[in-house]
Amino acid sequence: MALRAALLKSIWYAFTSLDTEDSGKVSKSQLKVLSHNLHSVLRIPHDPAALERHFSDDDDGPVSSQGYMPYLNQFILDKVIEGTFVKEEVDELCWTLCSKKNYRPDTHRVLSNQDALRLWCLFNFLADDRYPLTLVPEEVEYLLRKISSVMPVELSCVELELEELSVWSFLDEVNTAGRALDGESISAAVEKVYREMVGNVLKEGYLWKKGHLRRNWTERWFCLKPGSLSYFISEDCRDCKGVIEVEKSCCVEALPDRDGKRCVFCVKTLHKTLEISAPDSRQRQEWITALQTSLRLSADGRVSLHEELKERRRELREERGRRRALRVEETRRLTELQGEREEQLVELELLKEAQTQAQTSLQQRSHSQHQELQNTLQRQLQETQQARANLRAEVAVRDQEAEHQQRRIRELEDLHHRLQEALEQQIRARQEEETYRYTQSRLLAEEEEKVKSLLELQEDQEEQLQQTQREKQELLQEMEKKSHALDEAQHQLDRVRASRRRVDEDIVAAQCKLQQASTSVKHWNVEMNRLMHPIGPGERRASSSNLLAPLVRVPSVSETESRPPARPAREKQNSLDCDDNSDCDNMDCENKEPTDAEAE
Repeated sequence: MALRAALLKSIWYAFTSLDTEDSGKVSKSQLKVLSHNLHSVLRIPHDPAALERHFSDDDDGPVSSQGYMPYLNQFILDKVIEGTFVKEEVDELCWTLCSKKNYRPDTHRVLSNQDALRLWCLFNFLADDRYPLTLVPEEVEYLLRKISSVMPVELSCVELELEELSVWSFLDEVNTAGRALDGESISAAVEKVYREMVGNVLKEGYLWKKGHLRRNWTERWFCLKPGSLSYFISEDCRDCKGVIEVEKSCCVEALPDRDGKRCVFCVKTLHKTLEISAPDSRQRQEWITALQTSLRLSADGRVSLHEELKERRRELREERGRRRALRVEETRRLTELQGEREEQLVELELLKEAQTQAQTSLQQRSHSQHQELQNTLQRQLQETQQARANLRAEVAVRDQEAEHQQRRIRELEDLHHRLQEALEQQIRARQEEETYRYTQSRLLAEEEEKVKSLLELQEDQEEQLQQTQREKQELLQEMEKKSHALDEAQHQLDRVRASRRRVDEDIVAAQCKLQQASTSVKHWNVEMNRLMHPIGPGERRASSSNLLAPLVRVPSVSETESRPPARPAREKQNSLDCDDNSDCDNMDCENKEPTDAEAE
């Protein structure tokens, strides 16, 4: 809505410049050219036949501004999209059309064409949406003070009249007041005020910035606007090195001196932290205040600080106008009361004169008439005194009312001062509240991040717990399987041990039997040798040790334990076979020994 109103102001100047006869009407051919140029600079498609269709019921005569407004709204302003065009190009086009007709400075002019264009844009920005566009003296004085505040020498302006000024009168006043000043200083001041008010630049200047990768300090030209902080290589603002979005989640903090840099502060966002060093503490405080103002405007959805200030000044002017009208009304009422009082005093003097004349006539008349007239006059005098008392009472009441009105005026003035103080306190409280709110939002954001990290940690712990449960179940299953296998192995081991004990018992019994059999074999060998070799005469009896046959070797217990266990039946069979073999060997030995003895 604000963009539409600003475009309409510039287009109004272009339309009036085409009205060379000051009749309020412009020909169709001129409107076609104007419409084509507006379509070009606003970057919207142009339909050449739309104007002809819109005014098809008219002839080739001039078209008034009221007739052109529907076409302007329908085919141009309704199709405008913010951000697709450059507002300065539209202003330059409209200024080119209107300055040729209306701006004719003398030879001693101070303002260049570019400065006059910027002052024209500033005038349109501050002017109300009432046509023809004019500027009230308070706004003119505000603009001139704004320009003088950024100049090394104050701009001395003539006393402004109480009437509203047009833009051409305003430019003439500036040219007249700036003749004693340097044109370059005026141009620099006008450019700075233009960038601040029309370009929405809250603050700009050189600052030192700490890098994110190399962490070195570099001097950059910073430009702060509502909602964004940009920095460039130089002040021509051509090579942009970065932009920081100044949103609700952003906060500004002052930092202690570090890395050899003084007056350090930082701008923190959700994704980035920018450390900046100002030349001095005053500049740092100004930048922090400007950043907080940008945060407030961004939070309120505003795009211009001076739009808000202009609204406040207009409200104050309206309040002053209402108070002025109230004072005029009170003065008028007091004047009326004073006039009524004077009239009543005149009537009282007339009554006194009439009484004096009546008394003189009474002296000339007869005594009876004098008595009657005296009674009549007495009654009139009483009535007059009563009327006079009533008049005095009414005058006293009117005086009380006047004093009451004066007290009310004083109270209103005191109330105005208190309201102004309350407004300043409210502004300060609002700034502090915004600071607390931004701090609280930052803390909430940090708490949200901590909550998110805790939730992620809890999810990881739950996943690890589930995985641990699954591993535990697997281990339990594996332990059950191993326990079952261990039980089976224990049962097998018990069976093996039982079979081993039985085998050991069988072996012990077999060893006993074998020992008995060996003893019997030895005995029978001795007897067989004795029987097989009878002692002859003169022969010496051989010792019993020589007669013993080779004995069968009995295995030891350690060898039997080292042998693999075998089935009991097979072992018994083997033991019997061994016994038979041993018996057979012994028998063979016995059979062989007599042969040897015979050989001897």
